Amino acid sequence: MAPVALGSPLASHSHIDALKKHERDALNGFGTRAIHVGSDPDPSTGAVIPAISLSTTYKQDGVGNHKGFEYSRSGNPNRNALERTLASLESGGAHALAFASGSSTTATVLQSLGPNAHIVSVNDVYGGTFRYMTRVAKENQGLDTTFIDLENADEEQVNEAIRENTKLIWIESPTNPTLRLIDIPRIVSIAKGHPSHPLVLVDNTFILTKYVNGHSDVVMGAIIVPAHHTALRDRLAFLQNAIGAVPSAYDSWLAQRGAKTLHLRMKEHGRNALLVARALEKSPYVEEVIYPGLASHPRHELARRSLSPHAARFVEAEAEHNTDGSFPFGGMISFRIRGGLAEAERFLSSTHLFTLAESLGGVESLAELPALMTHGSIPPAERAALGIGENLIRLSVGVEEGADLVWDVEQALQAAVEGTDSA
Repeated sequence: MAPVALGSPLASHSHIDALKKHERDALNGFGTRAIHVGSDPDPSTGAVIPAISLSTTYKQDGVGNHKGFEYSRSGNPNRNALERTLASLESGGAHALAFASGSSTTATVLQSLGPNAHIVSVNDVYGGTFRYMTRVAKENQGLDTTFIDLENADEEQVNEAIRENTKLIWIESPTNPTLRLIDIPRIVSIAKGHPSHPLVLVDNTFILTKYVNGHSDVVMGAIIVPAHHTALRDRLAFLQNAIGAVPSAYDSWLAQRGAKTLHLRMKEHGRNALLVARALEKSPYVEEVIYPGLASHPRHELARRSLSPHAARFVEAEAEHNTDGSFPFGGMISFRIRGGLAEAERFLSSTHLFTLAESLGGVESLAELPALMTHGSIPPAERAALGIGENLIRLSVGVEEGADLVWDVEQALQAAVEGTDSA
């Protein structure tokens, strides 16, 4: 093959194409999308940050002739902008619908299935979701739910759980609070191969109220669907408007503001969580640490495979600091303290930086006791089967200085187990 001389038309075009590709890739980064998609400067004022549109109604130039907005329940500039941002951030996402809470999102999805439907759900589901499935949807629309261990169930067991009227498989991964990991592509493959062809939904209970907003001052949920599910998006959008469980303009504005720093905060959440998890793993006061980013975690390799492309790049860049193979995997840790309820309660009352509170994902660190707090609605026998005992503590590791968080956990553990006064 003859060499191509520099400056020849072919070389020039190749160079330009390479530059264009780099430009496209540079503009497609997660943080870039979080900051720019849905946040165009205001065309009338030039404002860089979108204004908060509090109006409930919008002027029409003629009957049915409007600028895309009629009534704020049906559409609001801030909510629409947030939905564009969320759709762009989800890998494979094309359409997003925002709701007033995660619970209202769950309710809308399950109502869309109609009467007397059946779903398969991971057994370690969020307590509020379990309550809605078993106490509300079952009684009001005849929804039947089969709870199975999707982490360990083999293909035959999953297929046996799917019925003729199964319309949905409900996954959480990682689950809350035991951080179980489910091989999502495997479940999708099983669903596609079954005659019932149920949809597969992955509920990220850690995301919108929690990490996307990131400042513990918004309650919200969202549904994000890929491009080939336009009909499903239209059905859910109809229910969003008809039921009216929509977020306010102000909450939408806050969540979109939070999304702009999501990529920065998540890196620090992960780094800090890995520091704390390592400290817990070394502590004589801890029976078990559950953090999939630890190399010792039994599903560590699945955790690595489940990383999104931008997260995988971050983890790869951190590898030189984590020579044991561990890596940052979000800010959530669960652990079993040595002892029982008394020791767990003493730990939670001995921390100085970890605040005893429900929820997670804010910049501040939180700690809670799932068995008596977030998962108290699950019957005791089922909690025990899931491993949610009275010595299981959940930590939401914030973005404070990592060394300070490690100190706080270590001194609280000593105070809890040895019965000494906290520092």
